[in-house]
Amino acid sequence: MDEAIELRQTVFGSAASPPRGEWTRTGFTFGSANQEYPYGLRTPRNATRGMQSVIQAHIIKQFIFDNKPRDKSVPLEELLKPNEAEQALSLYTAMSDILWNIGEKAKAIVALPGEASHIPHSHVYFQDNVTEKLYFFEFTKLDDLQIFMKRYLPYFTENPGPGTLLYLYSAVLTRGMENMRNDLDAPKGAHLMGPHEEGSLNVITLLLTGRATPYLHNGVVYVGDEDHYAVPQFGILSRGAIGLLVWEGENEAMRSASRMPGSRLKTPATPVWVSCCCGHYGVLFNSNRELLRNYHAEKRFELHYYTCAGCYLSMTVDNRGQDEGGGDNGDQDGDRKRDDMVSTPLERLIHTKWMDAKITYHGALPASLNF
Repeated sequence: MDEAIELRQTVFGSAASPPRGEWTRTGFTFGSANQEYPYGLRTPRNATRGMQSVIQAHIIKQFIFDNKPRDKSVPLEELLKPNEAEQALSLYTAMSDILWNIGEKAKAIVALPGEASHIPHSHVYFQDNVTEKLYFFEFTKLDDLQIFMKRYLPYFTENPGPGTLLYLYSAVLTRGMENMRNDLDAPKGAHLMGPHEEGSLNVITLLLTGRATPYLHNGVVYVGDEDHYAVPQFGILSRGAIGLLVWEGENEAMRSASRMPGSRLKTPATPVWVSCCCGHYGVLFNSNRELLRNYHAEKRFELHYYTCAGCYLSMTVDNRGQDEGGGDNGDQDGDRKRDDMVSTPLERLIHTKWMDAKITYHGALPASLNF
């Protein structure tokens, strides 16, 4: 009982009321292998979208950079055409790698439900038909974890089913309850989830970095004044494989520096970023590793955007500036200001990484980009 209550409180803030219903009826599912974007997970716009976007980013990284020796003659479109077996492989591998990273490459815990309920319904514990049935499986070798995730993948892919909740619980249990509370760095009663439509950034940082920190700056910053001791805020401690870009729309100017991604998130090891644009999650990616190593590669390149709604968009990002083509009226600053006035939220998000880039979309903007 105590363990179940602590788990629900840590994740959702209360065990006496049910968690948001989408967590118990949303699994990890791909589109059909013979349809458009077979590399893409598909999920409704709900609180699981952010977590699924992190897993989607790892899946894209695998298909482009990890699965086979990178042959530049193979077009990106071919790399992103998996069959059903390759879809399953990418999913359980991504899920295993993320848990292993959260467990500091020493352990991982996977939560799966049995048939029987171990905890009765009461005024302090509201049954959700998942939490009270859990069994925990601990692993100290990545290979064993991957074999287990492959064998029991249907628990996570059943739709409708509680796959997303099981994986979220697995991530929290792997990190540990006390570590989670320290990560959140908030008053007693703070919890992982919030009222956000597509999920909290704390979930994103947990899956991306292994720590559920609300601070996105590099390293540790000490915050205090003459009346209070300086308190450490633990941000992003190392550069990871996947990055994070954030644009909060009208609230952007009000965000503190600690809530803005630092260079470790903006410049990851591979050119794949989870994006949070006005609270809506997606994945931005490019197939050229040199984009993060070579200044010249950033001058002009293709960027791709995918959301778990099944929405895809490609664009050209041009960082060569306005001085090459010039302008008829010579008022380049005025042109740039007018461009800023009509730029889309997605462009504003990209400008947090490439400040003065000119962005040209290929084709019309999808209707599902309604933020």
